[in-house]
Amino acid sequence: MGNLRQSPIDEETIREGKIYAILSYLSVLCVIPLVLKKDNPFVLSHGKQGLVIFVAQAAVFILHIAIPGVLRFGLFFLGALSLWGIIEALRGHEIRLPFVADIADKIVL
Repeated sequence: MGNLRQSPIDEETIREGKIYAILSYLSVLCVIPLVLKKDNPFVLSHGKQGLVIFVAQAAVFILHIAIPGVLRFGLFFLGALSLWGIIEALRGHEIRLPFVADIADKIVL
């Protein structure tokens, strides 16, 4: 499933970025870490994944008009990914969430 990334990010960088990394997975609040802490690699990694999840949530809301049932499944799936990201951010881990990380890697800020 998700891969914990063994990165050379020091403990101080992680400690300073934990709260911002958590915000990354709280819907539209993902913008705050990307603006305020984009120089922190721990926050940037979580922030990009949070942005991908937020855009996917918006897409699910739009799609549910045409495809009934997609809202419940989509929001459950994306909510589970967000929760997983929050837990790993709290633990001080950088993680590559399935389906999300590859897209997030392509984002340039």
